[in-house]
Amino acid sequence: MEGNNSVPASSPCGIGTLGRHLARRLVQIGVKDVFSVPSDFNLTLLDHLIAEPELNLIGCCNELNVGYAADGYARAKGVGACVVTFTVGGLSVLNDIAGAYSENLPLICIVGGPNSNDHGTNRILHHSIGVPDFSQELRCFQTVTCTQVCSSIPCLYVHFLLYLV
Repeated sequence: MEGNNSVPASSPCGIGTLGRHLARRLVQIGVKDVFSVPSDFNLTLLDHLIAEPELNLIGCCNELNVGYAADGYARAKGVGACVVTFTVGGLSVLNDIAGAYSENLPLICIVGGPNSNDHGTNRILHHSIGVPDFSQELRCFQTVTCTQVCSSIPCLYVHFLLYLV
């Protein structure tokens, strides 16, 4: 997930926040445990996941553990989910996601990202690979996932989320 995951309550989408909506959808598809490495680019989302009473947020010490835990969870429960941070987290969990993809495991990987006000600024951010292109990570995931969604357009993201999850 990229950027600020909040949608004003008066949004034409009528969903409140994307984080809250995502938490509810994860529960609806049978996810009870979400594996994560907390970091500055995913903290707002993690707050929404923690607030969902039917979800357990399981903190891991690194992204390799997160990915393999979500993989094992998907094998045991039918679908797994993990949350990591922008670039350093996403690139670290990429091997795990590729492995799940090769085994046709349903695994949802949510990756934090820069705030929407950082897009188009041509700034280099921490956790990046040193270029102002925030889509390099998304391109890496394209070859090892069935679908990718970028939440820079909140209402569009919700429609994709309903389809995907």
